[in-house]
Amino acid sequence: MALPEANDFFGWVAYILNEYGSMLLSGAWKTMVIAVISTAIGCVIGFAVGIVQTIPTNRRENPVHWAVVGFFKALLNAYVEIFRGTPMMVQAAFIYYGAAMLFGIHMGTWTAALFIVSINTGAYMAETVRGGILSIDPGQEEAALSLGYTKAQAMVSIIFPAALKNCIPALGNNFVTLFKSSAQVSTIGLADLMYTANLIRGNSFLPFMPLVLVAILYLVMTLS
Repeated sequence: MALPEANDFFGWVAYILNEYGSMLLSGAWKTMVIAVISTAIGCVIGFAVGIVQTIPTNRRENPVHWAVVGFFKALLNAYVEIFRGTPMMVQAAFIYYGAAMLFGIHMGTWTAALFIVSINTGAYMAETVRGGILSIDPGQEEAALSLGYTKAQAMVSIIFPAALKNCIPALGNNFVTLFKSSAQVSTIGLADLMYTANLIRGNSFLPFMPLVLVAILYLVMTLS
């Protein structure tokens, strides 16, 4: 395809699509796979962490249970605060390069990307689930216990389904946010959509046009 005029914006867009369209689609596919798989894993992590964080304890009734659950709550709280309080780009570099340097663990880019986005997603989902559970009126658990349910049965049959309904809007927002944040795994060399855009910028010497196309692709995927 002939090079368009310097001021022909749509001509340059058509040129990039013609020359690098397959690369953009491949990057978009990889971004979608990372986002979907990591969100699924992150939801499992988030549900587990959120439930543990809301387990009631009583130091006077059962000090051993209070100590054990309190220990795990402290660890999980640290996990949530660390991964919610630091940029995913820093986490990606620390886990991918730090694991190899400090522990001799050499992860592939796919493995590292899925791991990083999953545990980051899990931290955000945990707070969403915890908030959903705490939003349920304590009277529902008391009513269940008065009917002969155990605390575990009340959680599984009554509290958690109601909390999940409250969580759905926030879970959708988290998915969209983390979908866009997954672009930061490009820092470890995974050829996702953002990494592909930077390759095209370097090959075509066009610093702006590829970013426009990438923004449109992200918008289409998040809206759908």
